[in-house]
Amino acid sequence: MSGKPPVRRDTARLIVRDPEGRVLLFRFTPDNRAPFWATPGGAVDPGETHAQAARRELMEETGFDCDPGAAIAMREVRYHAFWGDEVISEEHYFAVSVPHAEIDTSGHEEIERAVMTSHAWFDRVMLRGWHETIFPDDVAELLDRMEHALKDA
Repeated sequence: MSGKPPVRRDTARLIVRDPEGRVLLFRFTPDNRAPFWATPGGAVDPGETHAQAARRELMEETGFDCDPGAAIAMREVRYHAFWGDEVISEEHYFAVSVPHAEIDTSGHEEIERAVMTSHAWFDRVMLRGWHETIFPDDVAELLDRMEHALKDA
């Protein structure tokens, strides 16, 4: 540890579901750790709400321009980011159903192109038995929460 204080980086994360009920995850391959998979999303920019950040991140990372609606989950997390900072984040999770599984990654930033090397649509069986780390580790439960919210709407 460098003794440097943690950086605050609030984020909007997306549980993106295709018509088959699968969840979109991106595979990250940073040089300083084992590969891992994560939901789309990223930092909330100054002056943005979590919902605005969710919509922007969805568009940048997938090409879909959809209203993320209300957050389905929120949590405070602390982690060591692959770029070196210790981070404290308030993560808001948004659920989005998309019309098809084809995504457009042309909006990825340079860092994303460097470390987000692939993507895949995961069903529940894959989510619960995948051989590499998935963030968040309870993404299958968040998918369940998403489906319950959609039924109640």
